[in-house]
Amino acid sequence: MSNPMPEGASRITPYLTVRDASAAVDFYEKAFGFEVAEMVRKKDGSPLHVGMSLGGQSVVMFCSEGPPSDMLAPVTSGQRPPINLYVYCDDVDATAARARKAGAKMESEPEDMFWGDRVVRIADPDGYHWTFATNVAPFDPANVPDFD
Repeated sequence: MSNPMPEGASRITPYLTVRDASAAVDFYEKAFGFEVAEMVRKKDGSPLHVGMSLGGQSVVMFCSEGPPSDMLAPVTSGQRPPINLYVYCDDVDATAARARKAGAKMESEPEDMFWGDRVVRIADPDGYHWTFATNVAPFDPANVPDFD
């Protein structure tokens, strides 16, 4: 086998559990500009599994709560998610404006970080935390702050 992965897939892709996969598709399209790359539907037509991409590259896969998943979205469980989804985009300021217009909860405003990325932090309706970034400068170790 020459390539063990489907075309456009990345070596690691987060798989989320959301309250309602149809609502998540709608939000991720409007807020983040994601596109449906794959969707498997149940017999009733609702999404069983969804894969979404940004710029033709795999970003995230997810399913709704309930069978076949036994997991819950952070907003349902009441737990803060233990991960942050870091996504590079073409223009972090435009992404922030788009997400705000779609009703996303802004965790922070766009800002330049010491490692060279301009980032914005956003929470989605299911309680996942997303950081969108655009690289704006090379990393300079002299810029690392003292965290002690």
